[in-house]
Amino acid sequence: MTTSPGRPLWAEIDLDAIAHNVRLIVQRMAPASVMAVVKANAYGHGAVPVARAVLEAGAIQLAVACVDEGVQLRRAGIMAPIAVVAYAAPGEAEAIVANRLTPAVIDEATGRAFAAAAKRAGVRLQVHLEVDTGMARFGVRPEDVPGLVALIRSLPELELVGMYTHYATADTADKTFTRQQYQALVATTAAVGGPLTRHVANSATVLDTPDMKLDMARPGMAIYGYQPSGEVTHSLELHPSMQLKATVGRVHTLPAGETVSYGRTWTAPRDSRIALIPCGYADGIPRLASNRGAVLVRGQRAPIRGRVCMDQFMVDVTDIPGATAGDEAVIVGTQGSQAITWEEVGAQASTINYEIVCALAARVPRVYLRGGQVVETTTLLG
Repeated sequence: MTTSPGRPLWAEIDLDAIAHNVRLIVQRMAPASVMAVVKANAYGHGAVPVARAVLEAGAIQLAVACVDEGVQLRRAGIMAPIAVVAYAAPGEAEAIVANRLTPAVIDEATGRAFAAAAKRAGVRLQVHLEVDTGMARFGVRPEDVPGLVALIRSLPELELVGMYTHYATADTADKTFTRQQYQALVATTAAVGGPLTRHVANSATVLDTPDMKLDMARPGMAIYGYQPSGEVTHSLELHPSMQLKATVGRVHTLPAGETVSYGRTWTAPRDSRIALIPCGYADGIPRLASNRGAVLVRGQRAPIRGRVCMDQFMVDVTDIPGATAGDEAVIVGTQGSQAITWEEVGAQASTINYEIVCALAARVPRVYLRGGQVVETTTLLG
C-alpha cells in the first residue's frame, strides 16, 4: 500500500508502465517516429513527469493543445520540440516564439502574426499546417492548402516543417472513412511538395491500422495504457498507468430504513455498515456513478450508496468483514484479484475513459512510481 501524500486521496502513476507503452509504440511504428500527446495535463497523469518519461522511452517530440501547456513544459526544462496541435490565437504569437513552440497555421491572420513575432525576436519559427480532411473542427480544407502553403513559404520568418490531420472514426470498427482521410492527406502533401513531416496516426491507428502512419505517429491514450474504444481490437499488451486510491475515513452503522446522501436516493434495506470515501465530483468522480459504481476495500467490491457529493461519497461495506477506517479504498485500479477500470467508470457516466482521466482534478495529489518506489509527489502546494 502506497502511503498517502497528506490528503487521504491520491493518484498513483506508474512511470515504468508509461515507458513500457511508449517503447511498444515506437517499435510498432518504426521507421516512423513518435510525437507523444501530453495535452490536458498528460490526460490527467501530470504533464511534466510524463513528458520526461516518454522522451526517455523513445518519443522525439511532444504535442500539446494550448500554448500555456507548452510554456509549462519549457519552464520545467524540457527542450524537445513541442507542437501546439490545436488553435493558437494570433495574440499568443509572442509566447509561442519566446518558448520555441511549433504552432499550426490555419489562415493568413495566424501566419502573419506568427511571422511578425518571429521577426521582432530575430528568429525563424517552425510551423505546421493541419489539413481538415473530415473533422470540420480545426485546419485548412485540402483545396485551400496550396494557397496557404504559398503564403507561409513567402514569409522568411516561417519554416513549414510539418502537415497533419486528425482522424474522425479511427476508433470505430469501420475504417473506410479513416482510409479516405489518410489518402486525402497523402494527396494534399504531395501536391505542395517539399520536405515535410506528415503525422496522423492516433492511438486507434497505432493499434488497429499501423500502415496508415506516414512519417510520425501521434498517440495519446495508448501511451497511458488504455484502449481508445471498445471497437479497437488490438492492445499491444499495454500497461494501464494510473490508479486512484483513498483512505476510508469513517465506518458507521446505518439502521435499516434510513437514507444516504443528497436526495435520499438510497434507503438501507437492513442495518448497514457505511464507509466514507474522501473523494467527490470536484475531484473528478462523476456524479452519475451515484448508486452505480463501486470501490475496492479488502479485495472486495463496495457499492456506492446514495449520490456522489462534491468532496466525498459513501459505500456499503456490510458484507466486507473487518472493513474499518484507515483501510485503503481503490476507486480505480486493482486490489487483490479485483479490478475497476477507467473504462468502467466512464460507462457508469455514459461517457468515455478519456473524459474521466482528463477530469481528475488538480487538487488530487499525484504519486509517481519507478520500480514500485515513489520517486516524486505533486500536490496543490507543489
